[in-house]
Amino acid sequence: QVQLVEAGGGLVQPGVSLTLSCAATGSLSGYRLGWFRQAPGKDREFVSALSWNDGRTYPADSVKGRFIVSRDKGKNTMYLQMSSLQPDDTAVYYCAAGRLILSSLRYEQHYPYWGQGTQVTVSS
Repeated sequence: QVQLVEAGGGLVQPGVSLTLSCAATGSLSGYRLGWFRQAPGKDREFVSALSWNDGRTYPADSVKGRFIVSRDKGKNTMYLQMSSLQPDDTAVYYCAAGRLILSSLRYEQHYPYWGQGTQVTVSS
């Protein structure tokens, strides 16, 4: 059983950076973790994913170069470093975990474990 808790959201101005964290309880060995976001009135969207064992990352094209996902094994925590934030990045950000194959990383229905979400609002 894995439990996930996101933190780090908030209200920020356009252009700034923000880092979200996803702290896990339980072993993540063999897991892949993902970040998703859901803007008001829109479907949940894949942002990026990470293989826990080797740290390899799989960002969505829409955030490549702006958002970086990483992990700290000692803290059992995954991070999402977001830079050059824009109003379109406003959303609730969720982390998720599961034993997924690579072709399933972008699809939320394949993740059995989810955090509660953290709100990120980008506005001047």
